[in-house]
Amino acid sequence: MAILPLVIAPDERLNRKSATVEKVDDGIRRILDDMLETMYANDGIGLAAVQVGVHKRLIVIDVARREGRNEPIKLVNPEIVTAAEQLSAFTEGWPLLPRPVLRGRAARIRHRALSRRERAAEGAQRDRLLATCLQHEIDHTNGVVFVDHISGLKRDMILRRLRKAKKLGLLDELPDRVPVLRDDHETL
Repeated sequence: MAILPLVIAPDERLNRKSATVEKVDDGIRRILDDMLETMYANDGIGLAAVQVGVHKRLIVIDVARREGRNEPIKLVNPEIVTAAEQLSAFTEGWPLLPRPVLRGRAARIRHRALSRRERAAEGAQRDRLLATCLQHEIDHTNGVVFVDHISGLKRDMILRRLRKAKKLGLLDELPDRVPVLRDDHETL
């Protein structure tokens, strides 16, 4: 396994929709393993393949890390079937410029199992953090970043700051980090 370099926003690669995985083979399994190692090395709880420069519909998640356990989830071709109307607010984004984002408190997803069968999962029904993480990472596979969920004015401000930080090399001095995900508010 290998730790892969992260694609840091703003970067146009993050705004491209990822390709559907047609065949789950050893190469796909290796990418998922590398993504998991990269996520763990960056103290993350979720990572989409596009965030490591691979435009395939792949995500890895491990929300149990917040409780000191490892319970990795690897998903191929995940898609949101439904998201709850009841919303929760979590802070999302890079530690440099995190912002609260509203998402469904629960989500039902469909994905291709690693054994090549499609299956539906209700896993997010029990856990708001898992539901938020799934929606956030699946957004990445669709070319959507967290700033697409906030107002235009705030989005422009965040992107300007990130461009300036990149230009000044400030992001090079910081360790790469997977975006933060922090519970800010009660369910809405």
